[in-house]
Amino acid sequence: MSLLAALCTVLVGCGSAPVTRPATPGRPSAVASPSPAGVPPTMAPGPGGLTPVFERGPVTAGRTVALTFDADMTADQGPRAARGERFDNPALIDTLRRLEVDATVFMTGRWAEEYPDQARAIGNDPRFELANHSYSHHAFKAPCYGLPALPAADMAADVRRAFTAFRAAGARNVVPYFRFPGGCYDDGALRALAEARVTAVQWDVVGGDAFATDADAVAEQVLAGVRPGSLVVMHCTRSAAPVTEQAVRRIVPELRRRGYRFVKVSELMAAARGA
Repeated sequence: MSLLAALCTVLVGCGSAPVTRPATPGRPSAVASPSPAGVPPTMAPGPGGLTPVFERGPVTAGRTVALTFDADMTADQGPRAARGERFDNPALIDTLRRLEVDATVFMTGRWAEEYPDQARAIGNDPRFELANHSYSHHAFKAPCYGLPALPAADMAADVRRAFTAFRAAGARNVVPYFRFPGGCYDDGALRALAEARVTAVQWDVVGGDAFATDADAVAEQVLAGVRPGSLVVMHCTRSAAPVTEQAVRRIVPELRRRGYRFVKVSELMAAARGA
């Protein structure tokens, strides 16, 4: 039980359970000017140049929803992967392709190093965009579900290291978005990341797929929470979120029946900037 508890602590820190997030003083009150064609939209810096935070799209954009998947792997889980534990979920990615669902994958640099072929395939598929979930999956604010804390002086470098891992894998559809491990952050973290020039992306709907064994329960939680402009967080980690692919097979057709269109985070953000 102690091992299971430790594993749950790590994945809950990835946004698998409802996260009590701090107020977002860094969220911009004004949007930035339009991006040039082909450049992913970002949000304007917050007060004092703090990293901006994006949580959901506007309801005025109609029935759009962004499914996002965290590809989690900590910097010290290599030995577990070597013993056969799978932190990837190729069946989930295949299902998203088969169902023609656009999505955003928030990937750790360690995941990209462990699965470079998959990172390249995801990062070069026009259906997906690849975003940053840190290199180490350490906490950017303590306490954060038992995750090791990253010193503020190392935060921007950790984010840059993940982007370097994506480039090394050959991924091209990489967007300047970052998701805090565990969703934990404060003004200090927003200030430390300012030099990385990313937009932090949170969520308003928690999938609850971490260590879930009932795909229908995961699907019901997502379906109950989605509203126009929602941003859903789930996982692309087979060993710790084994029923996500099954849940997606129910979520997608039901949301389409309700009139929803699946978009990437970049499209939600563009709609927010134009609202």
